[in-house]
Amino acid sequence: MIPGMARRQAPRNSSATPKLALAIQIATRAQSLPSRYLLRKWVRSALSCDAQVTVRLVGMAEGRRLNQGFRRQNHATNVLTFAYPDAQPLSGDIVLCAPVIAAEARRQNKTLRAHYAHLVIHGMLHLQGHDHQSPREAARMEALETALVTGLRYANPYQISANCKL
Repeated sequence: MIPGMARRQAPRNSSATPKLALAIQIATRAQSLPSRYLLRKWVRSALSCDAQVTVRLVGMAEGRRLNQGFRRQNHATNVLTFAYPDAQPLSGDIVLCAPVIAAEARRQNKTLRAHYAHLVIHGMLHLQGHDHQSPREAARMEALETALVTGLRYANPYQISANCKL
């Protein structure tokens, strides 16, 4: 979560389903990327309010550059979330680093699709103000992620496989 940003529930529209304006940007030559349909499905599964979201799939160089520029860490990370707290409706970007995600899925003995689903949901929860800075926040966010991911019929993302190569 962005410092100083409270967990946010933007006013819902009058219909039961929140409105979503989703832009998907492919900025990598990585293979086996999730389809636009799946990305939209995963974003929607974690959406609790109207939102404008960009999901950007990137390679190692851009992933490292963004992580260095915004988190002062000189390596690519799996997912970065950028929320724009003053925007209405809820607005933000989720950046997914395809090579990192693929390597993690292999190491953790997970399907690539399940790992992407988890990280999109993780990013969406961050966008909506959830965080994992304290043990209590982490437990709450992990439980919510697990419920959403298993609700999509993927395995619990926090359950470590016996074959996991961490």
